[in-house]
Amino acid sequence: MQTIDKFNFAGKKAFVRVDFNVPLDENFNITDDTRIRAALPTLKKILADGGSVIIGSHLGRPKGPADKFSLKHILAPVSKLIGVDVQFANDCMGEEAVAKSAALKPGEALLLENLRFYAEEEGKPRGLAEDASDEEKAAAKKVVKASQKEFTKKLASYADCYVNDAFGTAHRAHASTALIANYFDTDNKMFGFLMNQEVVAVDKVMTDIQRPFTAIMGGSKVSSKIEIIENLLSKVDNLIIAGGMTYTFAKANGGKIGQSICEDDKLDLALSLIAKAKELGVNLVLAVDAKIADNFSNDANTQFVPVGEIPDGWEGLDIGPKTEAMFAEVIKNSKTILWNGPTGVFEFDNFTSGSRAVGNAIAEATANGAFSLVGGGDSVACVNKFGLADKVSYVSTGGGALLEAIEGKILPGIAAIKE
Repeated sequence: MQTIDKFNFAGKKAFVRVDFNVPLDENFNITDDTRIRAALPTLKKILADGGSVIIGSHLGRPKGPADKFSLKHILAPVSKLIGVDVQFANDCMGEEAVAKSAALKPGEALLLENLRFYAEEEGKPRGLAEDASDEEKAAAKKVVKASQKEFTKKLASYADCYVNDAFGTAHRAHASTALIANYFDTDNKMFGFLMNQEVVAVDKVMTDIQRPFTAIMGGSKVSSKIEIIENLLSKVDNLIIAGGMTYTFAKANGGKIGQSICEDDKLDLALSLIAKAKELGVNLVLAVDAKIADNFSNDANTQFVPVGEIPDGWEGLDIGPKTEAMFAEVIKNSKTILWNGPTGVFEFDNFTSGSRAVGNAIAEATANGAFSLVGGGDSVACVNKFGLADKVSYVSTGGGALLEAIEGKILPGIAAIKE
């Protein structure tokens, strides 16, 4: 497999798929440029070699061309960060894109308009009536799939080589994230620096495990994490359940949870996971106390109670101090750590204590030689909020992609390069 560090881009045009799906305010100012900064090493390497870059990305979830999803809004900051005056093609399939790509000189960069303005990027039909029949849906999908091939082939024609540096979309078999790789031979397609770091980090926690291995899984629903939890139970020594899932497990164990979030139809599932953990010898760590509130608000009245003794009218919004200490003890004695999901409603300052305690414990374990991977939007927001991003081994840029990798799924964007 080709690697970007050994590839010389001199005189070559590289199509680089990045994830510039950044948050914008009402005036189209970028409020967090982390994703753009993450791609800079790859883009600057190509330009420094004497190559030129054609940058492809999506922004938001448009259902067709829409000004609010136009990548023109980020052109100036991208140019400033890369250090060159990046050109712009206002239609990724238009004559302008073809002409500007062909005219690119070494050291120049071109940003294509939002790839998802075309249904062919995702390969999904648009504009179908809600009451469309299965036959109509199948026909529409067939049309899009047929045109997707031409869409992909045209994107590939702009460049001499392909670089995928968008781990955040690696779980999608989209035109620019996976299918385009088929138009380049093995020597001319590769991961960017960011993508490679992500792949190495995931491989390290899933295959190159130093024990004890602890996973901290947060989130509100057991149902959304079931495949991840089941996959992890065969790999970890300790599995910490946090966040809203806490109360489904508490109720399944016969506890009273008041108004706390709970999936009543997943109580049997929770019990089966408890049984499976015991069968596999996994230390399943569940909260013993909770910080509860009489309203879903930062300013609500609060108290600490055992997690299975929450009064009616109250709800758990974070773990309690006994649980913080218990979680921290397990984490500090670990050598491999995966964190996905906060312990509570960390967006409210009065309910950040649990997530902060977990983050601090991970930072301490990392300082003592553990490998720690933090991923998933809320977990990343936690470490950034608490100033811990540089105190863990790796912070993943992927949300859904990371979760699917943890589930053990093969990601199309990775497979397309490794094939």
